[in-house]
Amino acid sequence: MRSMKFTTLVSPDALAQHLRDPHWAVFDCRFALTRPQSGRAAYVKSHIPGARYAHLNEDLSGPITPASGRHPLPDPAALARKLGLWGVGPDTQVVAYDDSFGAMAVRLWWLLRWLGHDAVAVLDGGFPAWQKQGRELTAELPQLHAVEFSPRQDDSLWVDSSAVLDALQRERVLIDARQEERYLALIEPFDKVAGHIPGSVNSPFEDNLDLRGNFLTPEELRAQYETLLRGARPGDAIHMCGSGVTACHNLLALEIAGLPGGKLYVGSWSEWINDPSRPIWSKKP
Repeated sequence: MRSMKFTTLVSPDALAQHLRDPHWAVFDCRFALTRPQSGRAAYVKSHIPGARYAHLNEDLSGPITPASGRHPLPDPAALARKLGLWGVGPDTQVVAYDDSFGAMAVRLWWLLRWLGHDAVAVLDGGFPAWQKQGRELTAELPQLHAVEFSPRQDDSLWVDSSAVLDALQRERVLIDARQEERYLALIEPFDKVAGHIPGSVNSPFEDNLDLRGNFLTPEELRAQYETLLRGARPGDAIHMCGSGVTACHNLLALEIAGLPGGKLYVGSWSEWINDPSRPIWSKKP
């Protein structure tokens, strides 16, 4: 009998029980925006047995254009081919992890759901939790067996800049997952303009976590997001960040909380600021 399907989180215990399960595929998504090759270098030195490496810029994003944000969606057909080469088939349980509290692993979680594959979960606590528990590590690269991955693309899961403008006019909820200092334009380490979209509310993705770096309980997350939603339906809310990556952390938190349906603003702040006609709030000099 097949085991249950994991669609949000998976514990280190559960993953350890399935490390040799041919129906499971583990992905190392470690990545640092300031050092784009550091994650791959760390993976080569040591990773969870069987893990493939998925690079945020090279595998999980498309080419940047003058109008896009820093991490556009990858071409769905190209990503589907890669997933097939990585051994992800229709019945594969995917697990993604990183060493940054899930901030990068959530991108793969969201992309697979976008392509119609919901048997995907993030390792709760990530690589640090796995290490701290003294679990098995290796530098050996996995032997992969290519399969057919047939995408069922669902573009209702994301919105573009024009949809965000329309949502603001309708006073829909727009939740920004960036850290408070970036939202308030006190710092801006990545983008050419600091600030936020007027009318958005700030909910840094770190607020989804406890002091150990694990996700809060469903009840705690539900209380947190019901306050942010202010009575709005979860499916009417739009989620953004700097480039459409860490916003997926909030979307995962909502799934855990039993409040699904939120939309991802893929371009996020780094796309929004490319058009000077779009309104911004910035700290006054």
